[in-house]
Amino acid sequence: MDLNVVKTFITAAEFNHFRKAAERLYISQPTVTVHVKQLEKELGVILFEREGKKLKLTEAGRSYLEHAKRLIDTYEEGISDLQSISQGYTTTFKMAISPLIADNVLPFVLKQYLETHPHVEITVEIIESAEIEKAVLEERVDIGLSCLPCFSPELEQTLLFSDKVILVAPHDGRDFESAPPLDEEELLESNYLLTHNHPAYWDELCYTIKQFYPKTRMMKVSQTHITKRFIAEGLGVSYLPSSTVRRELLEGRLLEVETNTFPTPEAKTFAITKYQHQVQKEFLHFLSRFRV
Repeated sequence: MDLNVVKTFITAAEFNHFRKAAERLYISQPTVTVHVKQLEKELGVILFEREGKKLKLTEAGRSYLEHAKRLIDTYEEGISDLQSISQGYTTTFKMAISPLIADNVLPFVLKQYLETHPHVEITVEIIESAEIEKAVLEERVDIGLSCLPCFSPELEQTLLFSDKVILVAPHDGRDFESAPPLDEEELLESNYLLTHNHPAYWDELCYTIKQFYPKTRMMKVSQTHITKRFIAEGLGVSYLPSSTVRRELLEGRLLEVETNTFPTPEAKTFAITKYQHQVQKEFLHFLSRFRV
């Protein structure tokens, strides 16, 4: 069977239109017609029917479409595997990682891992922590690095990091040694508190803050890197995992504010797996070296 003919059928089924399929595939419309007729002859069924000017799949066409897609997927996966082998890779490894981890811990750790495991081909998918459990459960990825624990009994989780959450404010331009310390209450009452940049601790933390500082005005900012930018520009303050602002604190762009009114939460990072095969075990063992 000519796979180009199968690809033409799939594209024609996607558009329900031979001309649009031809444009997508960069072939002529008569070629699309010839490919479909060739496939119909080989299969012994009619794949498309016309109702007036409209083109649609027959019952047989709808049934075969799923088989055709799987056929092409299998072929392309085989080509991809052969290309990986020719490039020196012997193992493929798919990871799902939350944006916060990708922006913070991952670059350094992944660089170290690839230097010591050059035979592993890694695919990284950046998705929100709330979706990572599902991606691992459905086996779309081999491992997930998430800011949230998992709840499925089919999955296993490993606590990788536990990070102190600190109150961060913009630098006020004053000398660090001679200036009086920043006051938590004053900052919260005179600035917006930028919230929900971490998926785990903000709901409970907001409730606690309102109990102690009811005048606090809050603004939801969903991404940590945007939160840091807003703080640096003087748009507010926030409670962030210390590891996410380590560089900004060292460079003096942001300031840590001492907090004693209530205990701040911890931000945790979990590895989530469905199987403990060799590649997952090796990667988890490698990650354990970077626990903080």
